[in-house]
Amino acid sequence: MLAMSSEELIPAREFCTFHHVELSFIHSLHDSGLIGMTIHDGAVFLPAGELPKLEKLVRWHYELSINTEGIEALSHVLQRLEYILQENSNLRGRLRRYEDDSAGHSAGPADFSDL
Repeated sequence: MLAMSSEELIPAREFCTFHHVELSFIHSLHDSGLIGMTIHDGAVFLPAGELPKLEKLVRWHYELSINTEGIEALSHVLQRLEYILQENSNLRGRLRRYEDDSAGHSAGPADFSDL
């Protein structure tokens, strides 16, 4: 293991050996912008924080036979879905606050006598 800029790095060869993965696959994921990678003294290292994501991508490729382009597309769709779900949650919270504020007022929607 190597620590650079306060992030733990894992040797890519160890990851590949442990998971029975080709190093070229790791390079293709990096080239696609799906994972980070650091090269130090000719050796390739992977950020430890990205291992769960990398393991998921490896399963998609080797267990589901999804190629790198398919993995890129799926990753994009899932990121977009996560954004939409977060936005939905934020909007529900705002709506809830609005409904709570409206419920506290005794005047109904047709009461405009103060205008």
